[in-house]
Parts: sequence; structure tokens; C-alpha cells
Amino acid sequence: MFLSNDTVFKLKEKYGTPLYVYSESILRQRCREMKNLLPNKKFRVNYSAKANTNLEILKIIREEGLDVDAMSPGEIYIEQLAGFDSSQIFYISNNVSAEEMRFAIDRNILVSVDSLSQLEMYGQINPGGKVAVRFNPGKGAGHHEKVITAGKKTKFGIQKELIPQVKAIAEKYNLTLAGINQHIGSLFLDWRDYIDGVCSFLEIAKEFPNLSFLDLGGGFGVPYKPGESRLDLERLGKELDIVLTKFLGEYPKKDIIFKIEPGRYIVAECGVLLGSVNSVKKSFDTTYIGTDIGFNVLARPVMYDSYHEMEIVKKSAGNNGTNKDARIKATIVGNICESGDILARDREIQTAEVGDMLIVYTAGAYGYSMSSNYNCRLRPAEVLIDLNGEDRLIRKRDTLESLVQNFPA
Repeated sequence: MFLSNDTVFKLKEKYGTPLYVYSESILRQRCREMKNLLPNKKFRVNYSAKANTNLEILKIIREEGLDVDAMSPGEIYIEQLAGFDSSQIFYISNNVSAEEMRFAIDRNILVSVDSLSQLEMYGQINPGGKVAVRFNPGKGAGHHEKVITAGKKTKFGIQKELIPQVKAIAEKYNLTLAGINQHIGSLFLDWRDYIDGVCSFLEIAKEFPNLSFLDLGGGFGVPYKPGESRLDLERLGKELDIVLTKFLGEYPKKDIIFKIEPGRYIVAECGVLLGSVNSVKKSFDTTYIGTDIGFNVLARPVMYDSYHEMEIVKKSAGNNGTNKDARIKATIVGNICESGDILARDREIQTAEVGDMLIVYTAGAYGYSMSSNYNCRLRPAEVLIDLNGEDRLIRKRDTLESLVQNFPA
């Protein structure tokens, strides 16, 4: 934890809650770990920006030498504001309109398509251009069925059996297939899952002898639960190097670039979410700790039944606070008018009282980026703790006025 108990309350006083807080030091460390995964190969790391699109976070990631993926024109727009040039952005589209494709093409950004019909659309819009194609290797992995992005029951990618049709459409429109990409899913902690997916993917790559790059996908997990083992990056890197070296020995183009797409791994652990305890009650047999962190602020638990480690920081503890109080079993809830607005059910946690604070750990990925104004709640501010330990506001909290700013006058 990069915040002391005293700092938690100072940040609340200065910025209010809920509040996302990020560590620049941890963010840079995770970027460097990914960059060093394959030091002996032509290798690029494409940060999947959907995990966290804060402008200042993106600037730091660019400074660390990473490239970036985009999933929408909005992500392209903010990535360019952060300083990424067109050659550093890879637009991985899914069921998009011709207008969205043109948005990327007009900015000289490489587009990946993931269906035959989208490849046909691209050819009609940009005949003679460069394109990438997303394939489904038939193997998926992930922490929840909603985030498994390969295999037989997912909307993503083109299956191997359709390679002849891909080649025919590319020839029809004189398209250059610059690369192919895949993504098996999100949050794997066993390196074997990834290697299995890569091996299947490389069999597809052999059908295209003149590719400039192979995007192996991402989904690199981080431990959310106490006692979970970290992803063994050293072992993963070694095993991946063996697989890719063997592939290069068989592939005609030796200068091919390998890419990966970590999103969560880069930002998850650098972020925590601070909230205030506003009520404590016992209803029938359940103790509820009521906070200002509704699912409009953190959607992962309600969407995926996701686990986040949490801690109560006692107001009464002051600057020398300790969290070694008696523990109880409680259900921790937010302030949204929905019965499903639950952060943690029947969780063993420190006793709480009104005025205490709640820390939600590993909240840097898919936290703010999935937040909303549901119930007309205001999205929180975001703060960065820089390398000198100073806090800096990197996104203002919503205001009541911002709720209505897009209504016509």
C-alpha cells in the first residue's frame, strides 16, 4: 500500500470521496516489467487503454516506451492528446461503422478487423491499404465468462477455417495484410493458458508468410485475492521465447515484430479507491457497511462478481492509526438505489463506524473507465502520487453542472 492512514484522511479532506488514487512509481514499474518480457526479440508492448484512459496515466505510459491500442475514436482522440503518434496506435475494432473506420484511416492508424464482413467494408473504404485481421485461435481464458474473448462462444475474431475467405477478400481489394492479432481473455495467472493460446495462434500465422507483426494478445493477470500467486513473468517469458524462436526457425520473414496487449497488468495495482463509511446497520442477520462507493464508481463487482481486497481505516485512530481492531462479517454496499449495489458480500473485515474510510485495492484497471452517472451520481476525481510523493489532481470530480452540459440550450 503506497498510502499511509494519515495520508488517506488528508486526501479525503483535500479532494473528497469517492477518490481514485494512483501511484506513479508502481505504474512505471509495471510498464518496465512488461517491456522486459522478451528482451531477445523484436518486441513491442501495446497498452490496452480501455483499462484506464486518464490522460496523465497515458502520458506516463508513453514516456515508458509503450505503444497503445484503441477500441474507439474517443480512445484514438485521447491517445493522440497524450502524445502517441499514429504509428504507435493500433485500432482494434469490433462491429464498427464505416465512419469509425474512416476516422482511423484518415489519421494513418492501422485498423484490425474481426469478421469477413468488416474486412469487406474496410476494402471498400480503403482499397489498396494496409489492414490487420483478428483471429480466434479456438482457445480462451479469463476470470469470468464475460471476459473470455476466444473459443467457440465469443463474438470476437475469425476462425481458422475462414482463412481462404480472408485471403480472397484481401486480394479482391488489393489489401496488404500487415499483421494478425488475437486475445484469449482477461486475467490469467497461469502462464500455460497464454502459451497454449499463442501456439494455436502461430499455426494460423504460418498461413500468411509475409506478415510484418504478430500481436499475441494480452490478459496478463494480477492477484486480487490474498494469497493468490503472481503471474510468473520470468517463466512466461522463457516459455514464450522458446515457442517464438521455434516459430522464427520455420517462418520465412525473420524480422517480424511480436506484440503483446497488457491492459490490466499495467495499471491495476497502481490504483486504489477511497470511500467514506456513511452508515453501519444490522438488518435481520446481516451487518451492512454503507459507503459512497456505488457501482457507478466501481462496476467490476456487480458486473463480474469480482473480488477486491478492502480495508477499513479508523477515523478514531488518528495519525497513529492501526487497523488491528476486532473483525466482523459484513456486506459492504454503495449508495445506488439497486439491491445489487454490493462491493463485497459476507466479507470478514475490520469493524467500522460512521466517519471511517474504506480502501479498495487493485482498482486502477476498469475502475474509472467503466464509471457512470447512474442515479445522477457524480463520477469521482482522480489523483496521482508522483515520484516525489506529492499528490496531484489529474481529473476533476464531476459537478452538478456537468450532468446537464450536453443538453441543448
